Amino acid sequence: MLSGRAKTGLAVAAVFLAACAPKDDVQANSDSAVMTDSSAAMSAGPREMPTPNDEQRAVLDELASLGGKPIESLTPAEARKQPTPADAVMKLLQKQGKSTAPEPVANVVDRRIPGPAGQIKVRIYTPAGDGPFPVIVYYHGGGWVIADLDTYDASPRALANAANAVVVSSHYRQAPEHKFPAAHEDAYAAYQWTLKNAASIKGDPKRVAVAGESAGGNLAANVAIMARDKQAQMPAHMLLVYPVAGSDMNTPSYVENANAKPLNKPMVEWFVKHFLKSPAEAQDPRINLVAADLKGLPSTTIIAAEIDPLRSEGETLAQKLKDAGVDTDHSTYEGAAHEFFGMAAVVDKAKDAQGKAADRLKSAFNK
Repeated sequence: MLSGRAKTGLAVAAVFLAACAPKDDVQANSDSAVMTDSSAAMSAGPREMPTPNDEQRAVLDELASLGGKPIESLTPAEARKQPTPADAVMKLLQKQGKSTAPEPVANVVDRRIPGPAGQIKVRIYTPAGDGPFPVIVYYHGGGWVIADLDTYDASPRALANAANAVVVSSHYRQAPEHKFPAAHEDAYAAYQWTLKNAASIKGDPKRVAVAGESAGGNLAANVAIMARDKQAQMPAHMLLVYPVAGSDMNTPSYVENANAKPLNKPMVEWFVKHFLKSPAEAQDPRINLVAADLKGLPSTTIIAAEIDPLRSEGETLAQKLKDAGVDTDHSTYEGAAHEFFGMAAVVDKAKDAQGKAADRLKSAFNK
């Protein structure tokens, strides 16, 4: 499947997440997002594991205090019951004497929509006003095995408010009960449903973007690719937050972050084992996006965390998108870890990332 240790089947690493980088962007404030030159980052080689900033460390300390077991030592059913980074945020807010209530959105409703193999759970977040609003179809993370709409509730809320858009947060069939490509099929079905029904949820069917975190970022990119290949309506924009991008577990960021939290190499190996039917599937371009045909895709924003095993292959994806002529903006947030994007209640860099994502989305919607 891959060279070296990758051939063991463990190197199917990319099946969970990633981040990226284009070449042209520069951030004035070095304490905020750091824009990375893809080629320079890839040639620099591995470093020691980066250090989380104080806010990120506080969340990771709370996560550790919750006593979760290593995911790779559990069954999927057991893993789905483990404490999550979202739980750690809640505990930290309690410790700080702050409200644990979710960010308010004018209207939030759970629904079920038809999918290729049954009903798909969605949660629709609608801002105040009459609309029609632009629409974002959002896909949550969890390695295609764990997590759900509740685990990833903070990000859709933030995007609905910051981008003034309806957000359709879609669940999907998960492994090992439903192996690849079940999740991808459900993701595309949710996008198609949104296009057809946008007007009924105060949305504008001509302004529909896709977004996702981690495994969900991979799904969002694949929805755009499928829409292009099927000659369907293309998304207005792709927001990919540390998305799945490749299939090499020996990149510099994998070496640096092999034992990182909340995501590390053994966890990714575990996700891969449960999600794919065989190691060879890691080379499918729906998983190994850096080998996919990326031409003709919509403008893209990639949000990356420094403390993330798949940061390097995400950088490769960003450069591949730029090489394919796609308007691509990439930001790596120093001192931030995987899952930081939904932690704006306690991590300032998440607020920065959400604001940048919303600005890029609004710009795409207004074209």
